[in-house]
Amino acid sequence: MNEILFMLGNRPVRASEALFLLSALALAVLLAVAILLWRGGRKRHIEATEQAMRAEELEQRIAELARIQSESSGRMQTLTEVLGGRQSELARVVTERLDTVSHRLGEGMANSANATAQSLNQLNERLAVVDAAQGRLAELSQHMVSLKDVLANKQARGAFGQGRMESIVADGLPKDAYAFQYTLSNGRRPDCAIFLPGDERPLLVDAKFPLESITAFREAKSEEAFRVTSQRLRQDISKHVSDIVERYFVPGETQDMALMFVPSESVYAELHENFDDVVQKAFRARVMLVSPSLLMLAIQVVQSIVKDARMREQSEVIQKEVGKLMEDVGRLRDRAMKLQTHFAQASDDVAGVLISADKVARRGAQIEALEFSAPEAIPEKPVPVQAAFKLKLGAAE
Repeated sequence: MNEILFMLGNRPVRASEALFLLSALALAVLLAVAILLWRGGRKRHIEATEQAMRAEELEQRIAELARIQSESSGRMQTLTEVLGGRQSELARVVTERLDTVSHRLGEGMANSANATAQSLNQLNERLAVVDAAQGRLAELSQHMVSLKDVLANKQARGAFGQGRMESIVADGLPKDAYAFQYTLSNGRRPDCAIFLPGDERPLLVDAKFPLESITAFREAKSEEAFRVTSQRLRQDISKHVSDIVERYFVPGETQDMALMFVPSESVYAELHENFDDVVQKAFRARVMLVSPSLLMLAIQVVQSIVKDARMREQSEVIQKEVGKLMEDVGRLRDRAMKLQTHFAQASDDVAGVLISADKVARRGAQIEALEFSAPEAIPEKPVPVQAAFKLKLGAAE
């Protein structure tokens, strides 16, 4: 047994030791097999227990499902009965609602028919009004065409601007403050001359305006046409301003400023918006461009100046009239004082009459009562009218 079987490193391994090691190894293998068998049996036991529990749980669920199915069958039967009753009730309610809706629908249709008939009548009336308005629009279109023809003709357009300017001036000034087609010493005849108070030099107004240029400028479509028409408008206005300065500015005879009337507010606004340099150039040449509203304003200023001058001219007459008025006021005051004196005298006389009447009344009362004693002394001094009336009322009581 002590025989060396092999060498393990530097240590010899004997037969007894090898036998002991083999025995321990066999014991360990048997122990491992026993443990594995025990674990396998336990696992099978656990699985069998779980299967039994699952089977029991499955049976319980099947029983629960059977119970639920029976309950559901009862509920379904009850629900069927309830639904049948509700269905009949619903059919009855739907029938009643349909009858009501049919009745209301009939009434609504009748009301709609009446309203439609009324609307059609109103529509016919409005169509008649529209027809009349269309006729007026057609007439207005004819007038506009006529106006366009008038404005297309240079002479007729000049007459149109002249007429508008004359109406503005004639409405705002007295007849002796203006003159149309006034003749200057150089033979020129401006459209209007306005005479300012205290100055024999008239303020001249020219009503001619180059409308063709502004019309061409408005109708320009391309950039080149816009440039050409702008240049043309500047040249025409500058030439017209130069003609006014050359023809109507007479030193010592006319004012050193003239008005060029633009018969359209839109044209005037167009000039100020796009050609302010031309307007400023005309102003530096002492020619002011005015629209109808500005001409009305200028006429109102002239009217105020004329009125003020006439008031200054008539100041002496006004002063005399005021003096006469003051004399009349003085006489009225004297007569009022005399009337007050007469009223005071009449008041005293009335007081005396009331005193005498009071005496007579007292004496009559004593005679009626058979009292002949000495009468009560009554003051002879006149009393005011109010006191006399109080005495009279007391005696009457």
